[in-house]
Amino acid sequence: MALNTDSNDENSYIREEVSSLAGLDECGEQHERQQQHYGLSMQHRPPDCMNLLEIALVLNTMGCLQSLGCNKSKVFRDSIVVSELSASIDAIPTSIDESSAVVLRYRTPHFRASAQVSVPPVPAKETWIVGWIQACNHMEFFNHYGEQGMSSWELPELQGGKISAISDSDGVNYPWYGNTTETYTIVGPTKKDTKFTVSMNDNFYPSITWAVPVSEGNVARLTHIHRDQSFTTWLVAINPGTQEMVILQTIKWRMTLDIDVDPSRPLGQRAKLLEPFAQEQPQILSQNEPIPRSALVKPNANDAQVLMWRPKDKRPIVVIPPKRR
Repeated sequence: MALNTDSNDENSYIREEVSSLAGLDECGEQHERQQQHYGLSMQHRPPDCMNLLEIALVLNTMGCLQSLGCNKSKVFRDSIVVSELSASIDAIPTSIDESSAVVLRYRTPHFRASAQVSVPPVPAKETWIVGWIQACNHMEFFNHYGEQGMSSWELPELQGGKISAISDSDGVNYPWYGNTTETYTIVGPTKKDTKFTVSMNDNFYPSITWAVPVSEGNVARLTHIHRDQSFTTWLVAINPGTQEMVILQTIKWRMTLDIDVDPSRPLGQRAKLLEPFAQEQPQILSQNEPIPRSALVKPNANDAQVLMWRPKDKRPIVVIPPKRR
């Protein structure tokens, strides 16, 4: 808007009025006094001054409305209640399967998380999804083949320090870990609290070749398996329409194992679990951690991982490239 520039006194007067209005951030008596002052003296002010004051008053009122909206949103967020939260890893050892002449398989105990949640009434045209989001923070996955070298599943961006976590979504329902028992959707309007349970579980069940991954033969060379992975799991409420996110709980957990293998022994007698026989139990944090953006978007860990062959005396070879970079 162009202001009159004929009078320095007018400009000074306008700046003084706008400054006095812009400096007020309360919606009560000060706002009322502004309106009274505005109404009594408006007839004595130039048109451009009147327009500018009108804008200032509207903005001040909008600030009040926005503040009320924010307070309402905060009340809603604070009214989401989590009860009977549990997180555990089954107290059983990793099992080993040598039934195949091509691969060794092992199955770790399950990590399990469950929570009962109560969500306050949701307004019309609003939707909230409550569920589990998981990310991998650290991965060591090494399969040793004696003096020949080792194969390793790797997450290059995570190991290179470019990201602090990578999504462990199912690869379809980003950012959620899954979309069956893992999430619950509330579509407004609802007139009373909505109560439900969301749960998830996770474990490892890979297949490791007895032979060197890049060899043409099928001679057993596998001598040792080492795995150590850490995860963060969040219980989260998300409004897909506004992208508002509320972190309700944060859980940390880790799965480790070491298996010794004697490839010279008969099939069925080669592998032995060294440790651990019982995993560390998960930690439910007393203070929530923020979710890194890389934990919410593509690619997930399964699509980003690459299988490398790292011989002891030669350059590394990519055996299986990442599905998605």
